[in-house]
Amino acid sequence: QVWDSFGRVLYNSQPHEYPITSIAWALDGELFAVGSFNTLRLCDKTGWSYALEKPNTGSIFALSWSIDGTQLAGACGNGQVIFAHVVEQHWEWKNLEITLIKRRTMKVHNVLNDAVDLLEFRDRVIKASLNYGYLVVSTSLQCYVFSTKNWNTPLIFDLKEGTVSLILQAERHFLLVDGGGLYLYSYEGRLISSPKYPGMRTDILNAKTVSLSNDTLAVKDKADEKVIYIFEALSGKPLGDGKPLTHKTEIVEIALDQKGLTSERKIAFIDKNRDLFITSVKRFGKEQKIVKIGTMVQSLAWNDTSNILCGIQDSRFTVWYYPNTVYVDKDLLPKTLYEKDASEFSKNPQIVSFVGNQITIRRADGSLVHLHVSPYPAILHDYVSTSRWEDGVRLCRFVKDQTLWACLAAMAVANKDMTTAEIAYAAIGEIDKVQYINSIKDLPSKESRLAHMLLFSGNTQEAETLLLQSGLVYQAIQVNINLYNWERALDLAVKHRTHVDTVLAYRQKFLEDFGKKETNQRFLQYAEGVSV
Repeated sequence: QVWDSFGRVLYNSQPHEYPITSIAWALDGELFAVGSFNTLRLCDKTGWSYALEKPNTGSIFALSWSIDGTQLAGACGNGQVIFAHVVEQHWEWKNLEITLIKRRTMKVHNVLNDAVDLLEFRDRVIKASLNYGYLVVSTSLQCYVFSTKNWNTPLIFDLKEGTVSLILQAERHFLLVDGGGLYLYSYEGRLISSPKYPGMRTDILNAKTVSLSNDTLAVKDKADEKVIYIFEALSGKPLGDGKPLTHKTEIVEIALDQKGLTSERKIAFIDKNRDLFITSVKRFGKEQKIVKIGTMVQSLAWNDTSNILCGIQDSRFTVWYYPNTVYVDKDLLPKTLYEKDASEFSKNPQIVSFVGNQITIRRADGSLVHLHVSPYPAILHDYVSTSRWEDGVRLCRFVKDQTLWACLAAMAVANKDMTTAEIAYAAIGEIDKVQYINSIKDLPSKESRLAHMLLFSGNTQEAETLLLQSGLVYQAIQVNINLYNWERALDLAVKHRTHVDTVLAYRQKFLEDFGKKETNQRFLQYAEGVSV
């Protein structure tokens, strides 16, 4: 049986024919080996079996892995010692399949034209990663970087430690994790930075607890599981004011989005209650809202070319086409989702990758399932990132899909393009919002238009600050009256010595409408001195 750290059973195997005499985890926690009578089995951390060998050894009484996780030794009942090497690992990306056929040889198969290349290495291969058009391979002494356009001339540099436990790739650079630390390299082999944080333990980091994007690196702490450290990739320094991101409960898995501006970088994470949250990485002094966007989420992944997030929720497979919607117009989020029944993936499925519009999911029995999602949201993201709003509207009209219109509406509000927002909201039938957008367009000054845009997204505090900074005190008071923030409206009026009578008049009318008496001491006190 395999359990997770919260005591949930992840896997329960069928009874074996003989008693199990030994079991051992590989150091990186990705694999474990099981020994029994004349039996050696290699299993994935989620329990399913990669390979079964039947050596003639009697029972295998003890197993021990090498520190790099490429080979293991077993003590056998017939007095022999058995050695085993892990081969046949498999990597896929777009049209390429790469297999480790021997300890020092990889086979590259391009499925489009059936071309096969063999890559030979000087030492045994420990870890490899294939993504973003590059293959990164670490051997016991060196690191090789191959471009998928040219397999003949890899870039090679020496490693300090040699036991690389994790390779993560982003579009512009990649991260190597070994016993000594975290090292960020460019694809030209130049060391960019080496981030450090207090109490750093690199041996327990894995792909769920570290995430890399073009400008940011996020690492989940082990000493305090509620904390995520966020670094600037290029300098290795902590981001912003240097404080890590802290959540109220323990965090299980983290992921950074891959595209867009650095100032809008988002991180999605799952906590131990299996709730999915999203928040902005950049914090300008103020506390950034951490917003919950999903429940019972098993696994998640960001798309490699646009900021689309997919996850497996309970019994549904969900795609958040524009997760940023929660900061723009919360009510719109359900309309920007794509959901599909996930019962075909059985229990505890894991998302392996989300490349282009293809998602790969590994089921609990180890088999891979490929899913396709609509290519249109990614095209829309592309248009919006280059401010081609008319093309975006044209695409939505062509596809005639409510989800796409909802995404366009949220994107337009986020980028303050009111004309497009009006068209998109009208298409999904949100008439009240169309009316409000029209009223914003008619406002005289640029500042008040901006403030009402912020109000539209629910950022009342920022809207008020903006109005006060640009000297529109009456508008700031009126905004608070409209939201029934009476105390704040009175505070502003008294502080700026203006329109106290207006606030009292609105308050009086409000109380008359509801047939109530004034009980607030401050309003009574000011009412005496002011004739309304």
